[in-house]
Amino acid sequence: MKLFHPSFLFSGFVIIFLLNSKYTRPYIKAFRNIEQPQLILVLGGDVSREYLGVKLAKAMGLPLIISGGSNPEFAEWLIEKSTIPSNLVTLDYRAEDTLGNFTSIIDDLLLKEVKHALLITSKDHMSRAMLVGNIIAGSRGIRLTSISAKCAPRCKEETLSKKTIDLIRALTWVITKKDPKLFLQNLYQSQEKLIFKDE
Repeated sequence: MKLFHPSFLFSGFVIIFLLNSKYTRPYIKAFRNIEQPQLILVLGGDVSREYLGVKLAKAMGLPLIISGGSNPEFAEWLIEKSTIPSNLVTLDYRAEDTLGNFTSIIDDLLLKEVKHALLITSKDHMSRAMLVGNIIAGSRGIRLTSISAKCAPRCKEETLSKKTIDLIRALTWVITKKDPKLFLQNLYQSQEKLIFKDE
């Protein structure tokens, strides 16, 4: 039995969360939330997600945030074509990955008093996105409801290791407000500088 098996790591984080009500209270609030969705959040990476987000925003009359989407020219053309008022749409390009999709906007959602958001991403990305999203959004008492965009015929099942890494990153971010990926990148760059300095 491996000591660092994902289930052991996950169990450890769960125990830490359960022992500290400061962390559990917002998750309970998000879980109990029965309010209607207040906005649509689209995770970039595929234009089919943006099409679906724009279509739903128009049909439901909800504000739309596209996080890390396609190029701005395409997104602006799509929004203009849909006739959604531009003041209801936010294009946010701060995120570089799934964790960043949530951490870059979560405090903005909190300031806007969002309690429930519809999350749109591709079907093959949804389980990891909801895993990360529920940890980050839940830490602010925000509920997420998922709506999948089609990915066929390009669907690719995501690996357990990718989900586990993002799980650890998300939990670490909630506790420390820092992404361990950035810490590791900085550590690697520092090591690299030392190696070249010694040559």
